[in-house]
Amino acid sequence: MHPPMLNWLRARLRAPSDPDREPRAQYAALPWRRADTGAEVLLITSRETRRWVIPKGWPIKGSSAADSAAQEAFEEAGVMGRIALRDLGAYHYDKTLKSGRVQHVRVSVFALEVFGEADDWPEKGQRERLWTSPADAAERVAEPELKMLLKRFRP
Repeated sequence: MHPPMLNWLRARLRAPSDPDREPRAQYAALPWRRADTGAEVLLITSRETRRWVIPKGWPIKGSSAADSAAQEAFEEAGVMGRIALRDLGAYHYDKTLKSGRVQHVRVSVFALEVFGEADDWPEKGQRERLWTSPADAAERVAEPELKMLLKRFRP
């Protein structure tokens, strides 16, 4: 069989639960604030599994990566502030899509110094928020690369 046809056939026969090989990009904010005990970071719960995560989402058309991350922070956590223009690093995870397909995702993380918290925001009531130390946050998240980013975080 011709190699391109063979590759096409393999792709069509791949089970829906097999991960897509190419990672898709997401952008995340790492909200932080100054506290008497040092810097604190904000974790939120995911909507479905209730795991501790940071606000993240797919790119927003017409927005930079950093601006997309800041928008996700407002929508998911109700926080506003100054977003860094360069990312702190990235982590990877596998996202199960509504179709049942598993998508590899590479999440670029941008520090967001929080200056305000809204009383109302789009996903209020769907998530919990927790301000904690970066070390404690690292213990609470599941993704190993995100754990390392949190352990190394210094504003």
